[in-house]
Amino acid sequence: MAAGTSNYWEDLRKQARQLENELDLKLVSFSKLCTSYSHSNARDGRRDRYSSDTTPLLNGSSQDRMFETMAIEIEQLLARLTGVNDKMAEYTNSAGVPSLNAALMHTLQRHRDILQDYTHEFHKTKANFMAIRERENLMGSVRKDIESYKSGSGVNNRRTELFLKEHDHLRNSDRLIEETISIAMATKENMTLQRGMLKSIQSKMNTLANRFPAVNSLIQRINLRKRRDSLILGGIIGICTILLLLYAFH
Repeated sequence: MAAGTSNYWEDLRKQARQLENELDLKLVSFSKLCTSYSHSNARDGRRDRYSSDTTPLLNGSSQDRMFETMAIEIEQLLARLTGVNDKMAEYTNSAGVPSLNAALMHTLQRHRDILQDYTHEFHKTKANFMAIRERENLMGSVRKDIESYKSGSGVNNRRTELFLKEHDHLRNSDRLIEETISIAMATKENMTLQRGMLKSIQSKMNTLANRFPAVNSLIQRINLRKRRDSLILGGIIGICTILLLLYAFH
């Protein structure tokens, strides 16, 4: 029975690791798709500035479809990994589990932390993609209005140039924001590594704290013995002093 339950636990761990590896690869591709989408639309915007506006801004409809497909796949993988984690939790809470329950709980918590990090990263990347797409829609509409106004009969070229320069400034600001997001994601990864190190240190500190009561008890016994010896020695010295005084004044 123990061997059967152990094999069941190992099978669940293998499934969890396989799903985590697949999610890691999918999330990297998902993030690259979001970045390439922004860069592709930026290049399209520069081309459209010097050509007739016959091509729609969001010519990355294939990227949109790829985004939807990858989002569905990642959501399915997250759901499967959640199911595996739930089975692992049921196993640790079931009767007849060996005395290694603490180690099993530690492993389960690690898989849960990985699932939480992947879920957060997916939602963050998805939100960034949607924000970029909405921003590109808005920018495309503004640029089309500018181009239409520029091609009109009573247009002021100077004003159009100012609009275009302002548009460039907005795109530069968007690039700076994307760089800031990249730095934030790198910082998150470093924070995750530091959190693991802090957890390890905390575990060691808890181990030392559990040992301190025994050390404190030993120190207290030593102090009591020293106090007792001091009292005995003081009493002997006092008696000897009294005897000497009695002898001296006799």
